[in-house]
Amino acid sequence: MAKGLFPRAWVKKSFYFQARISFVRVKYLFLTWLAVLVGSWVLYVQYSAYTELCRGHECKNAICDKYRKGIIDGSACSSLCDKDTLYLSRCLSTLADNQVYTGSWGDHDGIIRCKLGEVVHLELDEEPEPRRETPVFDKPTRGTSVEKFREMVFNHLKSKLGEQTNLASLVSQILTVADGNTDGRVSLPEARSAWALLQMDEVLLGLLLQDRGHTPRLLGFCGDLYMTERVHYGPLYGLSLPWPLVSWVPSSMQRSMDQWFTPSWPRKAKISMGLLELVEDLFHGTYGSFLICDLAAAHFGYTDRHELRLTDARAVVSEDEFKRTMRALKCETDADCVYGVDCKTLCDLSEKRCKEEPVQPNLAKACGTLKDYLLRGAPSGMREELERQLYSCMALKASNAGQMNMEHSLILNNLKALLWRQISHTKDS
Repeated sequence: MAKGLFPRAWVKKSFYFQARISFVRVKYLFLTWLAVLVGSWVLYVQYSAYTELCRGHECKNAICDKYRKGIIDGSACSSLCDKDTLYLSRCLSTLADNQVYTGSWGDHDGIIRCKLGEVVHLELDEEPEPRRETPVFDKPTRGTSVEKFREMVFNHLKSKLGEQTNLASLVSQILTVADGNTDGRVSLPEARSAWALLQMDEVLLGLLLQDRGHTPRLLGFCGDLYMTERVHYGPLYGLSLPWPLVSWVPSSMQRSMDQWFTPSWPRKAKISMGLLELVEDLFHGTYGSFLICDLAAAHFGYTDRHELRLTDARAVVSEDEFKRTMRALKCETDADCVYGVDCKTLCDLSEKRCKEEPVQPNLAKACGTLKDYLLRGAPSGMREELERQLYSCMALKASNAGQMNMEHSLILNNLKALLWRQISHTKDS
């Protein structure tokens, strides 16, 4: 009897063991299948986003089509469309209608930007339609003289920058840039390209600031496609994460990582002085005053000599245009009076209109951006004084114009002097 029970019990246990193994196998098979399915879906979504964002070939085809028809011309057209010596490389686009690529042109590495019309969203199995083009190359019209074009440019600059005494010299500078083949005259196709570029505020502001070394140099253009110098180090601090990781890394973790990947402190001090000099030149510049309305680190980079560059001039607006825009804004509270990301004014509750004076000057916002950047790793002998000056700077308000000018200059000069004393004896200076 006992002998018969043992095999039966053993068979029963063996059956349950095999059944359990089968269940585990099915479970892991299901989980593996689920992981493959989810992974494939994520990859498809990311690939779809990439193909929608990165449409540089459409930009090139549309630009070269206009060039070959004689509608546009520029210093980069022949290299882009005929010689194929201007290449679009890695896609950096974050918006489908604003194409951004790294590129090379002979010995130059640069960033290529091109405006792209709206892309229609279609079903998964359909091909995307070509871009909806806007008639950006219809001015100046045939028969327009160079003097008439000069007047068009002058009036456009006046509308953007306000009344400035030296606009005529800026017009001459722009006409020199427009002469892409440097033959001493601006042809109609070249004028159309230059006019299209001037409609983009970031190009105009880049031209205004590049002489002072604050923005990357314009290397060439064709229509509304243009190439600027590449700034190899950016953003100002932190990591520029690859596009598949951006949505997966929590913002709190990104903020804590920001200060891990920065140069040595003397080099940070030199980069910071570049930002302070940019603020100084924008405060009362050659062509008026400007406001920086987004001081995010992503809009700045630096060269291998640790010289700061403003890599996205869309963050800057002329004070004249800012005031004009704010005057037209209706409001209920102060929260309604915001231009860009952080250019704010107060709401006039009696008139339900935004006031035109910014609440906080550029310098205060710049010091807020630099606070953690400079204090981390600062020499112990000057850390306390640096912190005091940075907080005094951050407390600046846009009060009485004369008083603010004096305070602005005093704080700016003191901060620059403090940083310079610390690094003037080092090789990083």
